[in-house]
Amino acid sequence: MQQAIFFLVEAVVGFFTALFLLRFAMQCLRTSFAGPFGQFVVKLTNWAVLPLRKVIPGLGGLDWASLIAAFVMQLGVAAFGLLWLARIPSVDGATLAGLLAWAAVLGLLRLTIQLLIGVLLVQAILSWVAPYSPIAGPLNQLTRPILAPIRRILPPISGIDLSPLVAIVLAQALLYLL
Repeated sequence: MQQAIFFLVEAVVGFFTALFLLRFAMQCLRTSFAGPFGQFVVKLTNWAVLPLRKVIPGLGGLDWASLIAAFVMQLGVAAFGLLWLARIPSVDGATLAGLLAWAAVLGLLRLTIQLLIGVLLVQAILSWVAPYSPIAGPLNQLTRPILAPIRRILPPISGIDLSPLVAIVLAQALLYLL
């Protein structure tokens, strides 16, 4: 029963963490929030980002409130998993805080890579079935920094772009390292 509850908590928190990461990435890459995809991300993250912006201002043109919200969500999952499920024996507060922060950072890195893989897959499928979909533009903007260097090394072969496949394989390899 505990594992089922943890799965549900992790799924909901993972969904919102992914949205916070998307919001951060979209702003970093100057992706438009005007379309349905951008509005979906904004409306589902405003509940946490807007109050955090009052405390955490943007710095360097980046929306740090979105990234902090993602980190706090992962910190919550790490605390829930380590303290409730793993039943860690008593450790000092500094060690526990460091362990939770490290687990949250690793969770964010994993989720960022998984999000990239998901965006690459959706983009590849859309390029075949609906290349002019309203979501295609934002996805192209999100993946361009990853795919451009690969495309310079591996140009399309007979009109087929293999760069998303290479990027997915490299991202999977990164996941194994984490």
